[in-house]
Amino acid sequence: MTTWTPASMPDLTGKVAIVTGANTGIGLPTALELARHGARVVVAARNPDKGAAAVAEIQRAVPGAAVEYGRLDLADLASVRAFAASTGKVDLLVNNAGIGMIPRQETKDGFEMQFGTNHLGHFALTGLLLPLLLAAPGARVVNVSSDAHAVGRLDFDNLDLERGYGRMSAYGRSKLANLLFTLELQRRAQRAGADLISVATHPGVTATSIFKIGPLQPVMGLLFKSPARGALSSLYAATSPDIHGGEFVGPTLKLLTPSETARSEEVARRLWDVSTELTGVRFDEIAYS
Repeated sequence: MTTWTPASMPDLTGKVAIVTGANTGIGLPTALELARHGARVVVAARNPDKGAAAVAEIQRAVPGAAVEYGRLDLADLASVRAFAASTGKVDLLVNNAGIGMIPRQETKDGFEMQFGTNHLGHFALTGLLLPLLLAAPGARVVNVSSDAHAVGRLDFDNLDLERGYGRMSAYGRSKLANLLFTLELQRRAQRAGADLISVATHPGVTATSIFKIGPLQPVMGLLFKSPARGALSSLYAATSPDIHGGEFVGPTLKLLTPSETARSEEVARRLWDVSTELTGVRFDEIAYS
């Protein structure tokens, strides 16, 4: 295992970092450490009270930290558009927020909730912020995926999972989509000659709100790593000079090999096209000619 720790992070003064879901789970320590190292951090979260509490917690831990709350509901494309429209600069986008293992629900726009939140919301957000990212030298997009992507299957004729819904399979599908998006974004950025790194992470099994349901809740602290440890892969991917585009960083900070499906350029292109159609968000700056 690498000896890298958050203390190894470079000075981020002058950088603006957006962390989705930064009010809880691994998002909070991710935002905290980015702020500790000088970045201006936007805590992008749905609940204003929880977002404000996270901002206050970061400011207590890092006096003088430049941190603010931005309302973002990834399950509502209108909210995603409003958040992006209010953003003036971004160097680092950590697409961290996620939900999992829930009964079948739908987003405000009618998408299956896990796919709509974990993938489509972040796809739209990234596309809407792309001009700002491309204006920032050395910009990075970090997508928090999972090794659960390996159990995911994409049925383009049943994307809303009106047939055969399973809590875990739906979660795995959304994490597979995160990886497919990461790798395709990197391919398109590289082809366009854009100064942008797209990288994915697997934080490991972490005691987050995803598991605060059912029989695992009482023993989470014993079975799973802390959010601070879970955040290491995101922080490493976001700041290490050793990171290259298209990589998949695991919980011990070693590079992982995505599943065969996640590496499929054909599936990735089809998912990209479908995601563009569903969200109405285009990545014109790095579109294939």
